[in-house]
Parts: sequence; structure tokens; C-alpha cells
Amino acid sequence: MTPHHHSLSQGEVAFVGAGPGDPELLTLRALRLLTTAEVVLHDHLVPDDILALAPQARMVAVGKAGFGPSMKQDDINALIIDHAREGYRVVRLKSGDPGVFGRLDEETRALDAAGIAFHVTPGLTAASAAAASLGVSLTRRGRNSDLRLLTGHDVKGFAEQDWRALARPGAVAAIYMGKRAARFLQGRLMMHGADPQTPVTVVANAARPTERRLPATLSSLAADLDASHIDGPAVLLLGLAPRDAQTIRANRQEAL
Repeated sequence: MTPHHHSLSQGEVAFVGAGPGDPELLTLRALRLLTTAEVVLHDHLVPDDILALAPQARMVAVGKAGFGPSMKQDDINALIIDHAREGYRVVRLKSGDPGVFGRLDEETRALDAAGIAFHVTPGLTAASAAAASLGVSLTRRGRNSDLRLLTGHDVKGFAEQDWRALARPGAVAAIYMGKRAARFLQGRLMMHGADPQTPVTVVANAARPTERRLPATLSSLAADLDASHIDGPAVLLLGLAPRDAQTIRANRQEAL
């Protein structure tokens, strides 16, 4: 659909977090920006239910698929700049939160260099949605005083981390893009002394109708993932188990 063109000499660019995929988890500002957008450049993980909130906008898919076909970052930057220079209200719609493994800085630097103003609307990140689905908190007094958001791989391959800190009892981390790195993560953590029975819960498609949860332990993680055939984006919650699994474990310990 061709958007109705407004009269600004230079357009506006809004980076908007679409959250984990449930339209009800959008912020009010994100909803307002979508309903007034003229062009929406969106990731492939943003579901149709959220794109439908901007029926008047021209939709441009600029997604990146892990280990699959992806648009080059420079081409995405150029599309954002070109639409803004044509005077459109542009929304760059990113899954989750734009500032959490969303390559936000690469795109804002390009806009800075082009002299185009922008603003950022955060979104609910997958780690928060996944923990809420399990009925647990990401931080808990007496268990973990910090929380780490990690990526399973970077541009150089599987990502190295502070394994010694992550292997400590009570450590909690949300690992994005970690499915293919599960065996690597398992080996590194156990090499640095992590308890093999450390809970790890995989949550795929968090907060969507297709959500799947896979409770595992560090020692079983890779094998459990291989057997599960989990599809879609997933976050690995190191150190966290579903609330019902925690209750079962506590009852067993009391019985002993």
C-alpha cells in the first residue's frame, strides 16, 4: 500500500521495539508510532499481528535470519536514510528491544552521519517474557545480585564469555541465539566447574501462541535440544527452572 505522503521536508525515524511478539505487550508509544507510520522497515521475527497495527504504512521486510539469507546491514541503513530523506515518517521495527542484540548502534551511527534525527522506543526483551512465562524472576535476593544478557555467537563464531563467573552457584544468564551454541556453552561451563545439575530452561517463541519450554540441566542441555526439534527464536535461561519444577525439587529435598 502506498502511504499518504505528509509535507515534512525531511522525515522522522523512530526505532521501535516490537517486544517478543504478543501485540498486548507493546508499549503505548510503540502502538502510537505504528498507527501513524508511513513506512515500516521490519525484522522477519515481527509477527503479522503487530504489522497489522500499521495498515496504512508501506511495509519493507529487512530481516536477518540466523545462519540463513539476510539483507546486508549497509543496505538496511541506506533504506532507512532514503525513506527519511523522502520525507516519510519511518518506523524501524525490531523484535524485542532494539538495544538488546538488535544492531541498533550500527543504524543510528548511519543516521548520525547522514544528519537525520531519530528516537528510540524500547520494547520488552525476550529474557523478561521468557522468565514471566516460567513464573520466575530474573533476579532474586540471596540467589543472584546480577543478571547477564549474553549472545551465543557473534560475527567471529561462538562467543567467549566470563565462564568462571557464569559457572558460580546461583549465577543467572539469558543467552540469546544460543540453540546452535548449546554444546559449546555446556562444555565451557562444565570445564570451569559449573554443577552439571544447574537448571537451564529453553524458551522458544516466548509470549506467542507457539511458545515452547524445554526444562533441562546443564549436563542434558545439548542432547535435550537435539531431541526436541525446537523451532523459532529461543532464549536459554541459565540457572532458572520453571516454577513448577522448582516446587517439585524443593519437595524432594524436604523428603530427604
